[in-house]
Amino acid sequence: MRMTMKFSRPVLAAGAGLLALLLAFLPAAVFAQQAGETAANAPTRNMPPPPPSLPISFGDLIQVTVFDATELSGTVRVNSKGEVVLPLGGAVKVKGLTAADAGAAIAAKLKESGILLEPHVTVLILEYQTQGVTVTGEVRAPGVYPLLANRTVLDMIAIAGGLNENAGKVATVFHRDSPGDVRQVRLNVSVQTSGSATESSVEVLPGDTISVSRSGVVYILGDVGRPGGFLVEHNDRLSVLEALALAQGTNQTASLGSTRLMRKTDEGRLEIDLDLKKILKGEGSDLLMADGDILYVPISNKKVYGLRALEAMIGVGTQVTIYKTGR
Repeated sequence: MRMTMKFSRPVLAAGAGLLALLLAFLPAAVFAQQAGETAANAPTRNMPPPPPSLPISFGDLIQVTVFDATELSGTVRVNSKGEVVLPLGGAVKVKGLTAADAGAAIAAKLKESGILLEPHVTVLILEYQTQGVTVTGEVRAPGVYPLLANRTVLDMIAIAGGLNENAGKVATVFHRDSPGDVRQVRLNVSVQTSGSATESSVEVLPGDTISVSRSGVVYILGDVGRPGGFLVEHNDRLSVLEALALAQGTNQTASLGSTRLMRKTDEGRLEIDLDLKKILKGEGSDLLMADGDILYVPISNKKVYGLRALEAMIGVGTQVTIYKTGR
């Protein structure tokens, strides 16, 4: 005998609703599981590096918190001996320790003194006195800046307001703990490339000093439109013609063929004879000027006499014309 089961319409509707709910939930659950696996397997190289565990030093202000013992907690400053003096237990040496190590040292001191059986101590460094980085030289806001995270030379220069208009392309890094280890970082102030970014991303350590160099100066003297010293921004090398353009060019009476370039070298003063006529015509090489170079453009006596004679002739002719017109 065959048995048949009959369901009422409300039961069938409830079953259909439950099936639809399960079908809707399953893709979301699968997607969440896949997302969790993707996040777990994601590479960690894109994550920012953790901040450095800076050691405690003289003058630092730390906050000591002892669990369930407010009378033992408080804010203390590290003295000249590198110690902190607790309300109970005496002095504890913390110089050179990280915050976690200092907490363990204070807990061991409290346990050794019999003040607490199982002390739980946490240490928070509120103020660093000697962990700053000094940024000097040609930056907009020189000063001492705290180092509370992983920083590079470019980071510290940016914190100091960036380079000013007189800055050169070299920053020198002096390490406090190793004075003989001096590094020079070349700053690329135009377009950053992967190579230049890697070269200038030198890590800075607590107590370091960063000094940004000043741009070079070239001097243009003699028979030019505006003689004087000209700052070469960011130590870009200027050619002779570019330097003359800054000095508003030569005058009419300049002796272009007798120009001299004077340069200081380790062996002494070096003088180079230049012929601006050939350089302007493209027949001579346009030399690059270095920091401290002096370009001297002398005056031509022949041109001066010729110009005066021409002016005199023009004056005489003008007087004759006026005399004839008056008659």
